[in-house]
Amino acid sequence: MSRAANGRTLRALVVDMAGVQRNGLVDVLHDDGDIVIVGQPDNATDAIEQVAQTRPDVVILDLHLPGSQSQHTIEQIMARTPTPILILSGRDDRQSPSAVQALVAGALEALPRPREWTPELAAELRRTVRLISSVHVIRHPRGGLLKGSKRDATQRPGSQPVVAIAASTGGPSALATILSGLAGLQAPVLVVQHLHADFVDGLVEWMSRVSALPVETARAHQIARTGRIYLAPGGTHLRFGTNRNLELAELPVSVHRPSADELFTSVAENAGSAAIGVLLTGMGEDGAQGLLAIRRNGGITLAQDEASSAVFGMPKAAERLGAVNEMLPLGKLAAAIHRAVRQVQT
Repeated sequence: MSRAANGRTLRALVVDMAGVQRNGLVDVLHDDGDIVIVGQPDNATDAIEQVAQTRPDVVILDLHLPGSQSQHTIEQIMARTPTPILILSGRDDRQSPSAVQALVAGALEALPRPREWTPELAAELRRTVRLISSVHVIRHPRGGLLKGSKRDATQRPGSQPVVAIAASTGGPSALATILSGLAGLQAPVLVVQHLHADFVDGLVEWMSRVSALPVETARAHQIARTGRIYLAPGGTHLRFGTNRNLELAELPVSVHRPSADELFTSVAENAGSAAIGVLLTGMGEDGAQGLLAIRRNGGITLAQDEASSAVFGMPKAAERLGAVNEMLPLGKLAAAIHRAVRQVQT
């Protein structure tokens, strides 16, 4: 059997009710030789038990288990045997919040399930499996007492604050927690979430259900209004322009589109010391340089701490650069955002 470049063999559990589809999925996963299937349950009860018994590196779960049990399966796996979960979503629910609900429940990533696994789509599937399999521990938010935030530069009295939030792996759950705590916020909120473009509409709908403020997909040339939340469209960068205009752009072509760095850098340039940047859970380093730009321009920068992050990659990268004013547990970030907005306004 061949192996991945690092010589590691990944153990995957496939939870899928459709025999023919499941067989095709298993064949695709086997192609490179580094992914071994340790179980193929077709219902929630067996899936939960087999995850506990076999301790796979990753679970690949169909969103259409019998009796609408996918959500229950995710919740139980995350409660009993926390394991990285990849959701495969059919064509009918890509525009619905069901896949995003699965991400909020604890799944790390979602991909659309194609009618046919082309070589390109098959390769993307295997790359995603390898990527999330490296997340061995999925932590949950912890509570605690609030601490005051700090500024590196002199404040501008009467400034109009703007909040920019970015997240990747584990982000929908973190966003749901934060947005539910922003009632009465006196600032617009711009959000970048790394997510397959097919699921962005579902993300907006789901966040609209849990958010304390109105949520919408950002549109080009609209004015960012206080007390509203704007999510970046799929496959498009979101920027904060002059006169509080929102800008959308397909360039530059980057690993992540929308990019946290593109959002943060634009906010740093056009909001200055009235900018508030918040970097949440995620793999890689997107957002670190942009958050540093906000801090250098006198803005307030917050990041999710390691204990409450599904993946500490992005906040850790920002911390290494000295870009973070304050690293906080997820449960404290909404209050910290409120506090930062008040600080900008005084």
